[in-house]
Amino acid sequence: MGKLGAFVEIARMPPPQRDPRSRVVDYEEIYGVASAEATARESARCMDCGVPFCHDGCPLGNLIPDWNDLVYRDDWRAAIDQLHATNDFPEFTGRICPAPCEAACVLAINDDAVAIKSVEVAIAERAFGEGWITPRETAPRSGRRVAVVGSGPAGLAAAAQLNLRGHDVVVFERDEAPGGLMRFGVPDFKLDKRVIDRRVAVLEREGVELRCGVEVGVDVHAGELAERFDAVVLATGARVARELPLPGREFAGVHLAMEYLYGRNRWVAAQQGRRARAVTDPVSAEGRHVVVIGGGDTAMDCVGNAHRERAGSVTVLDSYAPPAGTRTREIVPWPAAPKRLPSTYALDEGGDRRWHKTALALEGEGGRVRRVIAAAAGPPPGYRPRPGTETALAADLVLIAIGFSGPETTGPIEQLGLRVNAAGTIQAPAFATSRPRVFAAGDARRGQSLVVWAIAEGRRCARAVHHHLIGDRPVVPGSSSGSTVDGEGRRSRRLAR
Repeated sequence: MGKLGAFVEIARMPPPQRDPRSRVVDYEEIYGVASAEATARESARCMDCGVPFCHDGCPLGNLIPDWNDLVYRDDWRAAIDQLHATNDFPEFTGRICPAPCEAACVLAINDDAVAIKSVEVAIAERAFGEGWITPRETAPRSGRRVAVVGSGPAGLAAAAQLNLRGHDVVVFERDEAPGGLMRFGVPDFKLDKRVIDRRVAVLEREGVELRCGVEVGVDVHAGELAERFDAVVLATGARVARELPLPGREFAGVHLAMEYLYGRNRWVAAQQGRRARAVTDPVSAEGRHVVVIGGGDTAMDCVGNAHRERAGSVTVLDSYAPPAGTRTREIVPWPAAPKRLPSTYALDEGGDRRWHKTALALEGEGGRVRRVIAAAAGPPPGYRPRPGTETALAADLVLIAIGFSGPETTGPIEQLGLRVNAAGTIQAPAFATSRPRVFAAGDARRGQSLVVWAIAEGRRCARAVHHHLIGDRPVVPGSSSGSTVDGEGRRSRRLAR
């Protein structure tokens, strides 16, 4: 695989990115796509390790050594076929996946992992640029109809695979455009929404029907869908945010992160002339002292948006202790995935992260928040505040970004009478729910997770639905880019979870 010994000779290629000082004035993507020459050089570092743990690190089982080798040998056309064999949307994962494959890379034991994400997105963009990604041939129409509720990565992946298997698929999305949190939670400077629109256009030409602005559970009863369609897939995500019941939570200027991010993404869409729902009383960070509670990806997306609005100051309260070193493998030993990094794209642009800090209370004046009372956090898992370490931070905008608790239980879950488990997610061990002909996939089934897990869930759920509708009847594979209808790479038989 690749060039023998190249991992000793060649240093990791960092993903190309724009200078933090210049990129904060716009919403264009931060990261660029490496040249063909640089990508081939990075692919050469794939070390023929014998046991490619990257396969197991990737929930999709991506054939990473295979397409690294193909890029190194300048066979980009075959590389996109290998990518599509396991992943419907490599242009998404190549941009916003946190790359558990890189954490599992054998080279990461004592060196920098292969820049797998950079190679992946370079392959996808080359394929779109060359016109290799075109509507794929589907199996003969089965006469069965499937409704998919939710157009995030899980819903789109399920729809794509079911359509390729010959079923008529209709995707229902309550927002004004498809993509789920990829569109409305992830900022444009990480994922340009034209990237989503480009792929959705291909899916529609393949035969997938999308109905946006239709909320199942409100505009149409979920039970009606279950009667009208041969199968229903619920891929509604886990959008119920975790609350932080602090004293002063009721003050104006205290918001959940997604309230802020949804508004900003819609504002950007409107500026670019794309379809966007009007936002009444939008949350704005302009000129404000912003305190973000939480240190994960959502928190950093809030920080990045606040910079672009010219916030007065931005402070992050992160309950985790600071990392022990500057390199990933100094922080967490292989093969465990790193939890925090010394910096992030957002903090490279500015702002202050307060490690090992937790919020105690919010104070305000005239009904609006003015201060956050913080303290040093104790050890995990509770991270309880340490007495005597209290400090006050100026704040007139507080954003709570501490994750999600599960899917909304009203709407489809309630109307279909579905069982939920102790975590609040839909009980669907093998994707089938407690109601016949109703399936669940993605965060709605497994809880808040990664985009790569959502795509994997959608693909596996599609297999379960297809088996329910057709059984083991073979399908006719066909793809203008050589990918297979039932492609799941080398792990297809053992990953039907």
